[in-house]
Amino acid sequence: MKVLLLKDAKEDDSGLDPYIQELRLCGLEATLIPVLSFEFMSLPSLSEKLSHPEGFGGLIFTSPRAVEAVKLCLEKDNKTEAWEKSLKDRWNAKSVYVVGSATASLVNKIGLDAEGAGSGNAEKLAEYICSKPSSELPLLFPCGTIKGDTLPKMLKDKGIPMESMHVYQTVPHPGIQGSLKSYYEDQGIPASITFFSPSGLKYSVEYIQALSGSSFDQIKFIAIGPSTTRAMAAKGLPVSCTAESPTPQALAAGIRNVLKPNHCC
Repeated sequence: MKVLLLKDAKEDDSGLDPYIQELRLCGLEATLIPVLSFEFMSLPSLSEKLSHPEGFGGLIFTSPRAVEAVKLCLEKDNKTEAWEKSLKDRWNAKSVYVVGSATASLVNKIGLDAEGAGSGNAEKLAEYICSKPSSELPLLFPCGTIKGDTLPKMLKDKGIPMESMHVYQTVPHPGIQGSLKSYYEDQGIPASITFFSPSGLKYSVEYIQALSGSSFDQIKFIAIGPSTTRAMAAKGLPVSCTAESPTPQALAAGIRNVLKPNHCC
């Protein structure tokens, strides 16, 4: 049974995307199509803030791209030595909050200790942060231009200071239409389509509707998390399932339950 995931590929140590691997264990043939591209911005300003951990109570990362922005700062400004020598440890003396295992893994790779990864989404991470002792210093929150309001609002309501800064913007992937057209021509109508973000939904759903035609209603639509579920509902798209957490295992379990394939994980 064929399923479509609207995300870019992330290889693990085996050289395969973990979502592809997990769905294969369920007897499902998954294809990945990237629908988003990212352009980084304000890196000099971010680099300056990273050089002064004493001015912040900690860090918040809710996406892999924000961590990539930090990595770019270290590489571009020749800060790698200073980071390894002292900056990394000074940030590790504070809290570094993250959403999801993919973001946590990248945070670990730049030498930071992540906490809150199991929270799964921004709302649950905000609840986790609010349950911890807070500093008078603001938490530094590098994020995209299309960030949700849930986390900032919850922290503000609890009186927890935070300084957010836009370090990347989301744009449509230039190959969306062509990749989807090729998929439909080669593979036919997928049994399910998983959206990984509200932006990914926004940039792809019209192409999917046009290519699916009268078969559109046969497809099971899956969301990786609650913000994507809300975006799908706002567009009138039926949501067959929302993954319990943004992990390959949780998504595979959700798709398996919706499709009830003969082969189970």
